[in-house]
Amino acid sequence: MTKVHDLYDIGGQSPWVDDLKRSYLSPGGLDRLLELGVRGLTSNPTIMAKSIEAGSDYDEQFADLVAAKTSVDDSYWELVLHDAKGALGLFRPLYDSSHGGDGFVSVEVSPTLAHDTAGTAAAARALAARVAAPNLLVKIPATREGVPAIEEMIAEGHSINVTLIFSLERYAAVVDAYQRGLERLVAAGGDPAGVASVASFFVSRVDTEIDRRLEGIAAAEPGSARAARALELRGKAAVAQAKLAYALFRERFGSDRFAALKVRGATVQRPLWASTSTKNPAYPDLLYVDSLVGPDTVDTMPPQTLASFADHGVVARTVDADLDGARATIAGLGEVGVDLADVTEQLEVEGVASFAKSFEELLASLGQKAVALGAAR
Repeated sequence: MTKVHDLYDIGGQSPWVDDLKRSYLSPGGLDRLLELGVRGLTSNPTIMAKSIEAGSDYDEQFADLVAAKTSVDDSYWELVLHDAKGALGLFRPLYDSSHGGDGFVSVEVSPTLAHDTAGTAAAARALAARVAAPNLLVKIPATREGVPAIEEMIAEGHSINVTLIFSLERYAAVVDAYQRGLERLVAAGGDPAGVASVASFFVSRVDTEIDRRLEGIAAAEPGSARAARALELRGKAAVAQAKLAYALFRERFGSDRFAALKVRGATVQRPLWASTSTKNPAYPDLLYVDSLVGPDTVDTMPPQTLASFADHGVVARTVDADLDGARATIAGLGEVGVDLADVTEQLEVEGVASFAKSFEELLASLGQKAVALGAAR
């Protein structure tokens, strides 16, 4: 047994890995992570771009696709879904033994659809049908246009990973969309017991942007009380906001509204902590893991963060500790002049743009490789 096992057995939190690559399907890949205690897997367009462009693991399959005159876009999905289906198979025994509690693998719809409600819904529906695995979570970004698509997919009985959540306000909208979707599903005679969902709250990126603004405030008024307070708040906002999100989770899923769904077999939409690697080397390497442990949550960690937790992580319930301190931190940001709503809006825009850029650059790279393969033949 490892500390990663303890995270679930003692802390009530499911540790997932935030990575997907072809080598995971070989012996010593995902099976090793499962033995370590990993209970699920997430990925995103940036991760997939890095995996496909690095080395030659995908070259043989891609060459076959080019020879079959498969389009570059369709080839991308063939490469991604090959990995996803392999991972889904490896996690399926855990999904079955946990009665649908874990063992999930997430695959994201095209990030170019982030502001297209109908397009996102159609892509999510097609992806779920194409994979046809009960432990698949289709990832949909929590943009304003994405939230109605999330509700629609839940109402149709699909399992969804809601991604790119940065603010408490958007998180509340996501929870409402999930519950409305379940209510519509039940009203139509569907069974909510087969629907799973997580709400992926991005953490470390919040501190990166807020710290930048706090340091700007301090630099503008050196030696002032406001500057001192601004510097004091560095590295605290992300965890504070995540703790308040967890408090909102407990409130909404402890309500009479959800109780009416729970008796029909519905499960809670667990908060998932994403972007949990520490970006600032001055902060503890497990700041965004050790500080957010608690029941009915998921923490998806990149491989290095996962290895660090296995080595020296701390398993203790922390996610709902010192909520008054968390509220004071968020209030303090406003007092020194940081507009949290502006921060989270910017982070959403940047997150969507970053994934779309990775996706488009990968397609361009595959297109160039396809031309080269065709010339070689």
